[in-house]
Amino acid sequence: MEDMSRRRIGILVGGGPAPGINSAISAAAMKAIDDGCDVIGILDGWEHLIAGRTDMVRQLHVADVSRIHTEGGSILRTSRANPTKTPESLERTVKALRELSISGLVTIGGDDTAFAAREVAEAADGTIRVAHVPKTIDNDLPLPADMPTFGYETARWVGSDLCLNLMEDSRTTNRWFFVVVMGRKAGHLALGIGRAAGATCTIIGEEFKGDRITFDDVCTILEGAILKRRALGRRDGLAIIAEGIGEKMDPEELAGLPGVHVEYDAYDHIRLAEIPMETILKRAVQKRFADRGDNVTITDLRLGYELRCAKPITFDIDYTRTLGFGAARFLLSEPKDEALRVGGMVSLGRGGHVRVLPFDEFRDPETGRTRVRTVDTDSEAYEVARQYMLRLEPADLRDPDMLERLARQARTDTSTFRAKFGPAVGLEE
Repeated sequence: MEDMSRRRIGILVGGGPAPGINSAISAAAMKAIDDGCDVIGILDGWEHLIAGRTDMVRQLHVADVSRIHTEGGSILRTSRANPTKTPESLERTVKALRELSISGLVTIGGDDTAFAAREVAEAADGTIRVAHVPKTIDNDLPLPADMPTFGYETARWVGSDLCLNLMEDSRTTNRWFFVVVMGRKAGHLALGIGRAAGATCTIIGEEFKGDRITFDDVCTILEGAILKRRALGRRDGLAIIAEGIGEKMDPEELAGLPGVHVEYDAYDHIRLAEIPMETILKRAVQKRFADRGDNVTITDLRLGYELRCAKPITFDIDYTRTLGFGAARFLLSEPKDEALRVGGMVSLGRGGHVRVLPFDEFRDPETGRTRVRTVDTDSEAYEVARQYMLRLEPADLRDPDMLERLARQARTDTSTFRAKFGPAVGLEE
């Protein structure tokens, strides 16, 4: 028999999976139970709450969560359902939480879940406080002290290990791999994997100046890298491409690519996972070589789902246990700051101190959405990553000997090669 007089803390997970979710659930639940609360695990994110349902929950006990911290996935499952889609959805969500007698809610998710969490807390007018634990393998939330979002380091480790195997296959079979890596608005994961594995080249959306990328821009970079590799005596290589390049393409151009049907999710984002960017790029680059009477062997694949439910490495286990503990502690204490009346984002600051920051500190004043942390292409970290890539550079086109070798590989003359690839590398005449 449940004691409805006891304080009730809810926990839900939104967005895509990330290594460390279960560890965060475990830590938050055990802290709340230890402090005399009932903990209610809400299944499938916001999905059932939006429908006004209160039956898709389970009470969590210490025995349910004490040993799940090393497991991948989410014992509560997850979804991308959006409670802010309509005023009615938001109203039903708040009503369902109240019917469950939940006064504090731990939400685990990325920027969309953080946005929804704040809106739910505001709509509840302080009767349901929210502690949001930032989670995403994209590493795109602007956390203090430049801390990564949990799940990122595990995803990077698993992705790097897979790419090392692919690079050995590439060398053995004289082929190229085009690998698209998840990351909607930021290229952290693609760059992190490419840097750790020593990929031949990595392409991220942030390197392109301006608001838009064209499909031709990306193909030209890949074609140039293959030609340069050949000019240096190698026919193998691995290119990593952040899926977020699709987010920066004109939706009309994207929809016009062969085999592409543009769909949108509950938060009005293009479903990038449904766009076979790796295959489209492969075919387009192969056609460029075929048009010159040449050929190149390319294998295309995507990394993402293989990374999201991996068992967390020790960094993410330790990190999420601290964040989960901090989330529960925050909900069980009285807010000292009016800005935290409805809740906030749980983060780890310098020296290992847990901080809960107001949602508004993460909100873009123009869009009202959660701000996104992108790769700083002016940083030394990016400069080092770029230094160890093999890509066409302005110096290659200024060096007569290299330019001649490149043109020979492209089966053209030096002036034609320079005219085609000069703009792609930012060569100023």
